[in-house]
Amino acid sequence: MENAKKRNGFASGLGFILAAAGSAIGLGNLWSFPYKTSANGGAAFVLLYVISVIVIGSVVMIAEIYIGKRSQGNPVTAYKNIKKGLGWLGLFAVIIPLFILCYYSILGGYTVKFTLNSFNKNSEILSSFTGNIPEVIMYTAIFMILALTVVMAGVKNGIEKVSKILMPALFIILVAIAVYSLCLGEGVAEGLDYYLNPDFSALGFKGVLAAMGQAFFSLSLGMGIMVSYGSYTGKEVNVGKSVLMICIFDTLVALLAGLAIFPALYHYQAVSGESLSDHGLLLLFSSLPLVFDNLGAIGQIVSFLFFGMVVIAALTSVISLLEVVTQFIIQKFRVNRKKSICIVATFCFLVSVPVSISLGFSINGKDMMTLCGQNWLDFFDMVTNTVLMPLCAFGSCVALGWFIGKPKKKSDIFNPRFLHLALEEDGLSVGFLGSVFAVMVKYITPLLILLVEIFGVVDIIFPENAAGIRVFDLNGLGIVLTAYALLLVAIVVYFVFFVNKETGYNSDEHNLLKEKESTAD
Repeated sequence: MENAKKRNGFASGLGFILAAAGSAIGLGNLWSFPYKTSANGGAAFVLLYVISVIVIGSVVMIAEIYIGKRSQGNPVTAYKNIKKGLGWLGLFAVIIPLFILCYYSILGGYTVKFTLNSFNKNSEILSSFTGNIPEVIMYTAIFMILALTVVMAGVKNGIEKVSKILMPALFIILVAIAVYSLCLGEGVAEGLDYYLNPDFSALGFKGVLAAMGQAFFSLSLGMGIMVSYGSYTGKEVNVGKSVLMICIFDTLVALLAGLAIFPALYHYQAVSGESLSDHGLLLLFSSLPLVFDNLGAIGQIVSFLFFGMVVIAALTSVISLLEVVTQFIIQKFRVNRKKSICIVATFCFLVSVPVSISLGFSINGKDMMTLCGQNWLDFFDMVTNTVLMPLCAFGSCVALGWFIGKPKKKSDIFNPRFLHLALEEDGLSVGFLGSVFAVMVKYITPLLILLVEIFGVVDIIFPENAAGIRVFDLNGLGIVLTAYALLLVAIVVYFVFFVNKETGYNSDEHNLLKEKESTAD
């Protein structure tokens, strides 16, 4: 097992931290966080977000990383090792990234296109590019090949090495752009005021839920990634300290993204008198290109660096999504890494074609090729991010908080002190915070995740109309039912095909390599 770990696992704690941080730092950090901050009370939202990272994000991340670390295997095996009947949670955690890959890779292709086109006018290409499906497919393929190449090289020689280069590069570029934006002059003060002015009256209950949800989603929780990456760590990795570093890095990047974006956005608006969209795809692929084009030659350089940084963020996220599914295929079906990653990438690429067509119609104002009233990308995003991921994270807390250790009496089941001692005996120690962590993972964090799930589902089924009144939406109900149907499928498939069969360990990949070498000899 140790030899296998050296061949397949992370070579260092730093490599693991950077890879996990790379997974957490994605497109959401670069547009979702800044917009939600500005729309929900500025610094008030940031404060609540940081608290949410502590009480939700860090707890779930510790749980998921440790669940993977103790198993040294894929998510299905990891949950089975806690309790046989929980293995379906692992299968669920494999299905979620598979669906996310089908649309995230398209956005990755967009970032490649906008990076390469930075020295032309990016502000003029959104409609023509998104409507040119062959070109979108080509850039999606380029992006997927980049990610595929990294994952194909393995964990130590691919994911870890690339993360050690890309994460520092992303941070340096982001700091440089933030400094540049803050020095633009006119409009910068207004941009900072919009972004960071603390306004607790603007926070409200929706802002509280938004902060909780953002902390949860921005850390790549509830999708099997941290379980898979955790399985590649050894005894030298301290889970608690690693999670602290990952959370700090992820939050710092999100905060810096706002400092890079809003001063530049408001500078443009002050100079031109034109109001720009400040959230979503339009912020990233329409508003910011206008800002960069307005800055002349220096703006082209800034555009190239900015979208190059976005490519890095998207790439590290897709690499981690690919690894979750690839790891399971390798270990369960004993298919070598190259074939496994090609199977996963081909499937996701084929599904991405109709998704890109649907998104192109939506961006160009055509109500065509929709699922439950949404373009395919938004449909997949709602199903995975809003409904399924919180359920998977909730399952991680339940698995660690209620099924570790063998209580001698029934009352111990509900006693956080028993869980604290059981986790330490099992191998998870978070120092003097052990008792606090036991209470959080057993009671408080699962309850908060349920709130995120419930209100997320309510927002889909009962969205607010123009007058701010919630109305029933049949299409929203269809989205939620689709998500829960996928959950049911995962449960049925697990208990029919996997519950009584071996689902593999990381050492299996090493054994496959040895078998191949023996055959070659």
